[in-house]
Amino acid sequence: MREVPDREVPGGAGAGGGHPVGEAAGKPRAAVVRDALGVGVAVGLSGFAFGVTAAGAGVSTLQACALSLLVFTGASQFALVGALAAGGNPFTAAGAFFLGTRNAFYGLRLSQLLALPPRVRPFAAHWVIDETTAVALAQPDRKSARLGFTVTGLSLYVLWNLTTLLGALGAEAIGDTRAWGLDAAGPAVFLALLAPMLKTSTERAVAALALVLGLGLLPVLPAGVPVLVAALAAPVILWLKGRRS
Repeated sequence: MREVPDREVPGGAGAGGGHPVGEAAGKPRAAVVRDALGVGVAVGLSGFAFGVTAAGAGVSTLQACALSLLVFTGASQFALVGALAAGGNPFTAAGAFFLGTRNAFYGLRLSQLLALPPRVRPFAAHWVIDETTAVALAQPDRKSARLGFTVTGLSLYVLWNLTTLLGALGAEAIGDTRAWGLDAAGPAVFLALLAPMLKTSTERAVAALALVLGLGLLPVLPAGVPVLVAALAAPVILWLKGRRS
């Protein structure tokens, strides 16, 4: 991992730009912790929906808790239990796999932004998910990014695992999660985090096309396939943009 000079953090506004690091650019610790806890608590509570959904798919409480403890990638976990509920549909299983691989790309970005010591990286890698990445990238300097990443990861990990257990144990009492809308809590929070980051017309076009493909193909393709097709939105938009140039 290449060490990034302390005076600049890559990934600021503009291509190749950076946030200056220092007192003037810093963000109050209390504000970082508040924002990180807000995300961690909001998304962590949706682990209850995963526990209920997993139980409804025939996954035991122990297996559901093991998934949350060892895998800890919410969308991929939902996709996996969805595949099990569909009888092991290979397309759905592939969707779960590709959803999980996105964290590897997050890790490449965060490795430069956070520049953590080598002994810490294996543990931090387990917390590289949508929410921790969004909170870290939203910070103006490396110190704030590290704090936001840590607080978001810790609060989300603890709550997600606790509510997974509660959801799996209380599945029979709750009934159908779709009737409660609990399964929409996690995606709704992530969309709220993602929307402000779509700053360029290209980013907004990719998001819009992915949304159209994903929702439009949902009724006609097997579960999991619309997600894979929606991933084509980025190369399509970039190809069109290249032709225009």
